[in-house]
Amino acid sequence: MAGTVHTAAYSHLLSELVAVRNHAGLSQAQLAQRIGKPASFVGKYELGERRLDVVELLVVLKALEADSAGFILEMQRHIPDQL
Repeated sequence: MAGTVHTAAYSHLLSELVAVRNHAGLSQAQLAQRIGKPASFVGKYELGERRLDVVELLVVLKALEADSAGFILEMQRHIPDQL
């Protein structure tokens, strides 16, 4: 896999997404059903085997009923100056 999938910032993003899903009380399968994808889709992005694009991230956050703007603002604190 290329570049940013294996950075500390991306790993932090994934761990925060898992935390938000757990806080919502949803399994991977339940979230997958909400977004119209197989459970393997959620499992693969949570493990870093598949990368989420911005639109997918926003759909996931919406399905989790999370504050997407707040989530992104918090993630900005962990973004490096360079890739």
